[in-house]
This record gives sequence, C-alpha cells and structure tokens, in this order.
Amino acid sequence: MTKRIEARFQKCRQEGRAALVTYVMAGDPDPETSLAILKSLPRAGADIVEFGLPFTDPMADGPAIQAAGLRALKVGQDTVKTLDLIRRFRAEDQDTPVILMGYFNPIYVYGVDRFLADAKAAGVDGLIVVDLPPEEDDELCLPALKAGLAFIRLATPTTDDRRLPAVLTNTAGFVYYVSITGITGAATPDFGKVASAVERIKRHTPLPVVVGFGVKSGAHAAAVAQGADGVVVGSALIDALKGTLDAEGRATAGSVEAVTKLVKELSEGVRSVAKRAAA
Repeated sequence: MTKRIEARFQKCRQEGRAALVTYVMAGDPDPETSLAILKSLPRAGADIVEFGLPFTDPMADGPAIQAAGLRALKVGQDTVKTLDLIRRFRAEDQDTPVILMGYFNPIYVYGVDRFLADAKAAGVDGLIVVDLPPEEDDELCLPALKAGLAFIRLATPTTDDRRLPAVLTNTAGFVYYVSITGITGAATPDFGKVASAVERIKRHTPLPVVVGFGVKSGAHAAAVAQGADGVVVGSALIDALKGTLDAEGRATAGSVEAVTKLVKELSEGVRSVAKRAAA
C-alpha cells in the first residue's frame, strides 16, 4: 500500500539520517513551472514531495501558501490538472513518494471513488486532508486505505494522550506533527518542545514522525532532525519562489533555481545530523 513511502524511510534509516519532505503548490505560478519545480525537488535532495491541491478557503495554511493557491487557481489549476502533473512527474521518477495535501471539498466535488482511482493511477502514494478528523474516517480515510493510498494524519501540540490514539487509528505512511499552534509558516517552533512531543508520539506508534510548520532554513532543519524521522518545509520554499516572480506574478529565469537552492541547503541541514543507522 505505501511501499514507496516505507522504502524511502527505510533508505533514510539505513543512511542514518532523517528524511527531507518538501511541499510546493500544484500549478504555482503556472503548470509548467510547477512541474519543473516538482521534478527538481528530488534532484536537490528532497526524499518525499508533498504537492498542494489548490483550494479557495484553506484553514491551516498561512499567507504564503494561501497566496500560492490563489496564483494556481488564477491560471486554472484544478484537481484534474494536478493529477496530470503528478502523472507526468511519474513518467520520469518511479521512486520518490508523492503526497497530495489539501482539503476535502475539491475531492468531494470530484467524487471520492473517482478521485482515489485517478490519484492511484497517477502515482500518488498518500493523502493529507487537514479538515477531516478521525470521526469522519468513512468519508475518505477508509476508502483511501482500501484503494492502497496512505492517509496521513496531523498531530498538534494540543493533541493530548487521550486524543492521540484516535488520531493514530487508521493513520498510514507517517505521522505529521505540527510544531506550532497556528498556521503554516507563521512562527518558528521551540525545537526542544518539538523533540519531546515527537518522543511522546513515538511511544504510541511505530510509524515515522515528521515535523513541519515553521521550518525555514538548514539550521532549523538540522534542529528538527535531531529528534524527528523527517522534516517538512513548505512556506519557505514558496516564499523563495515568490521572490523571483515578476510584477504580474509570472515565473522568471531564476524561479526553479531559487527553490532548488533552498532545498539543497535544507538537505545539507538534515544530512548533517547523524542518527544510528538501521541494521
């Protein structure tokens, strides 16, 4: 079901390091540039890629990702086109796990069964749908698992030991720990508290625990990698891309390079932290 995800974390464990998970928005600032960025991420050092599904009313995304979603929607990016970009990525890369991250509304409108079949065929490995709690597992989580897609759940600083078992039930692939109480990219986490939280979650599950929301630099990535199995970076990459766009919000010659430069820095940060290699 999650062979690519499992294989990638196993590879990272064998290399004695955490995984780097990178997030970009599908279709931002246009489909072809978005695809070029997606293809560049593994070459720059990303182990797993998260691809954002644009939506008009995000609830967990900060200003950077909100703006990226609006740029993508402005050029006509939708679910069909997003799956097509993943399909084109898969034509060249059969190994890098792809996680589709977004909200339930576009999937519901598309049709759950149709979406799962098309996502699987396109080469999607897992889903992060932030507005579906465990109480709504029948809507998408259980059908996704049945279709062979990992359903990756978020845990937060407010997820206490009473709530955590419900969050972890039916979770597959990995657990995504949100390092701050807030939206993406809004603050820098307290890295000591993050390490303690990851340790607590790992007492409840054998799944890898990755940490995101607020990681902006190689130094941040290294700090998180001390305790986590993976480090997620999204808003900082989107900010790097935004900094290269012209006055009309269009890509320039330096757009892809700006993203890959930061991914390389993040990768070096993650790889600077040696962990005990798996046997």
